[in-house]
Amino acid sequence: MNPVQSQQDATRRDGSGAETDRPPLAVVGSQISQDEELFGRAFDPWVIKRFMAYLAPYKRQLLIGLGCVLAFTLTQLTLPLLVRATIDHALADGADDLSLLQIFVVAFLGVVVLNYAANHFMETLIGKTAQRLLFDLRRAMYAHLQVVSLSFMDRTEVGRLMSRLQGDVNALQEFLESSIFAIGDLVLLVGIVIVLLSLDPALGGLTLSVLPLLLLVRIIWLPLARKAFMRAREASSTTNAALAENVHGIRAIQELRREAVNFELFEEKARENLDAHLAASRYTNVMVPIVDTLTGSAMAIVILIGGSMVLDNTLDVGVMVAFLFYVQRFFDPIRSLTLQYSIMQRAMAAGQRIFEVMDVEVEVQDAPDAEDPAEIDGAIEFRDVTFGYERGNPILRNITFKVQPGETVALVGPTGSGKTSTTALVHRFYDVWEGEVLVGGRDVRAVTQDSLGRHIAMVLQEPFLFSATIEENIRYAKTGSTRAQVEDAATAVGAHDFIMRLENGYDTMLDQRGSNLSLGQRQLISFARALLADAKILVLDEATASIDSYTELEIQRALARLLKDRTAMVIAHRLATIRGADRIIVLEGGEIVEQGSHDALMASGGLYARLYRMNYASFDDIPADEVAKAIASGERET
Repeated sequence: MNPVQSQQDATRRDGSGAETDRPPLAVVGSQISQDEELFGRAFDPWVIKRFMAYLAPYKRQLLIGLGCVLAFTLTQLTLPLLVRATIDHALADGADDLSLLQIFVVAFLGVVVLNYAANHFMETLIGKTAQRLLFDLRRAMYAHLQVVSLSFMDRTEVGRLMSRLQGDVNALQEFLESSIFAIGDLVLLVGIVIVLLSLDPALGGLTLSVLPLLLLVRIIWLPLARKAFMRAREASSTTNAALAENVHGIRAIQELRREAVNFELFEEKARENLDAHLAASRYTNVMVPIVDTLTGSAMAIVILIGGSMVLDNTLDVGVMVAFLFYVQRFFDPIRSLTLQYSIMQRAMAAGQRIFEVMDVEVEVQDAPDAEDPAEIDGAIEFRDVTFGYERGNPILRNITFKVQPGETVALVGPTGSGKTSTTALVHRFYDVWEGEVLVGGRDVRAVTQDSLGRHIAMVLQEPFLFSATIEENIRYAKTGSTRAQVEDAATAVGAHDFIMRLENGYDTMLDQRGSNLSLGQRQLISFARALLADAKILVLDEATASIDSYTELEIQRALARLLKDRTAMVIAHRLATIRGADRIIVLEGGEIVEQGSHDALMASGGLYARLYRMNYASFDDIPADEVAKAIASGERET
């Protein structure tokens, strides 16, 4: 089964198959701002089980790689034995059979070639498999993040998601690349012990007598080093966060002349980072001489004790030489396995964070029998809708209204009254708590989200453009559109002229978020993108707030033609948009307080009239007591 698909419905269980008590990321959202754990348990059955699902497609490659690892390890064990046999049999006093020496030379060369081939295929195969696994994990995470509900994205820091998508996946890749070599290290370690004891039990026992001392050093060193490494990583994280904050806020820093103060604050964090890394470096460096000293001690035992045994003719010279080779290699796998322990800890913590993201529940999903209507009439209806982003804190309360096909309705109200939430429910970015939202006469929960995307086009206050050409951005929702259709849409919103003045016209590449265009130009392009989608329903959320009056006039003229036979829901404070609406719905505190035409609402003298006069009239024309009343009640829009 494709890992990307299987992870969508994966059950959160531990290694025994029982339901795990790990909280999904959606549950621990309130804790996400805290520092994430850098190290986990060295072995986590739940993470290993989930990880194995991604390794399953590469079982054959991993088995071949394991075979190469074992072959490489066996050649390392064999080479000292060949040296020993050559010295004791082919080069011993009285040995005059050159054919025996030739056999040993050929065998030695054969083992060397096999060692090289096994090492080459091992490195190549494991490296390619790890890269493919890296691709699968990132693809699976990206696929899931594309469909998670906006409620999760609202409460999750983007930086931490990026960290999981990049750094944590790399930690698992490192674990895969090193873990299979750890098997070889274990086999080599055990093999050396067995060979040493089999060649000469007494000398082997004396040589291995340094191991208890090494084990004692490791027991004392490991927890201290772990704390030092964690402090170093935390200090790096703090320093990077301070650097990022200063880079993003450089405009405010220079405006307030905070350069010197911020430099001192950053220097303090950077110095803490330096001290932490120096401490971690000391723990790292102290192990190298200790291991080298123990290696030298073991070799000294072999030379002194083994040499005296050779002189007494109780030990062959070849055996002592083999001992020296094995002792020289003995501490290498120990050093590697120590590093592997830290790698496994990081991988288990990273794996837990990655799979928590993949297990985030998709709150807004299509029903099994969801319809996919090819056409809708564009009607919108809210039936006694109650909704909020946090339980116990509703944003909309018992909202009921209907928008007829082809009607343009403006939503007006103070900040926080629920205007944007209302339009978000039409597109089913969230599910209502109570009541129903109908589009085209169907409950939005009874149709597919793809169909809603086809029939509803949205233009937001903050236009988001992608790093692509202008043409690609305009036809983003309809990739099959022709250049002529793109130009028609741009012309309709008044964007064609400024696009043609650019050096490459519609083929102009946009920088990140379209930063090489003005805000008004970016909004015009997003407007053209929505119009090209040719949706039956058009939602404008402060879409003209960032456009100058002349450009807005051009858009209004285009809207007069393009909104014909289309339904529109508009959130706006501009005079032309509000007065041109068929109906105005006024929200306050999540409830509809009045609705009607502009003239009727102005005549009634209610909330709309006060908001309108505060926004569009001169303060000189408004009684002082009414201004004070509006400001005190927070009814003025910003």
